[in-house]
Amino acid sequence: MKPIFTVHAGEFLVGCEIEKFENVKVWIPAKDTGVDLLVSNKANTKTLSLQVKLSRDYIYTDEKNREILGELRAGGWCTLARKKIQNSDAKYWVFVLFGSKDQSKDFLIIKPNDLLTRLNKIHGTAVKIFHIYFWVTNHDKCYEVRKLGKSKGRLQIARQEFIEKKYDFTTYLIKLKKWAPLMALNG
Repeated sequence: MKPIFTVHAGEFLVGCEIEKFENVKVWIPAKDTGVDLLVSNKANTKTLSLQVKLSRDYIYTDEKNREILGELRAGGWCTLARKKIQNSDAKYWVFVLFGSKDQSKDFLIIKPNDLLTRLNKIHGTAVKIFHIYFWVTNHDKCYEVRKLGKSKGRLQIARQEFIEKKYDFTTYLIKLKKWAPLMALNG
């Protein structure tokens, strides 16, 4: 039997975190339009639209990461179509970075325009499908490591020696309870 309604795990995790706020409501659209969650204030006069992406943790299944495992909290993989980012109706994209070792949950929250600008710097403007590996370190840093080889950056990230800014997504790594647009809705 085909289910009438399903919620994807990432949407569920984000929704549960947002529902911890007293003065906001979380809405799930009945049709997939590129907006996974709509968050409103209690009076339903202000809203935020969210596109949610979740990946399982790939850090522990990749042999290349064996010597740096202790320094990493989570590492996910997503494929994103350039056109979906460009045409997104969502105000923010939320990447749920779930760490399998300690069941940590980190949220990377970014506007689609900012996401596309950052990915263009890393992958180039001709790419139609982006393959993204977001890593979160135990030192609360977040990097896109897809283009980095083991010797060129991945070890440096684990050792906190990495300095190439275009790969650094730490400013978008936000705990939902401290996220300013959500706080504004909450009043």
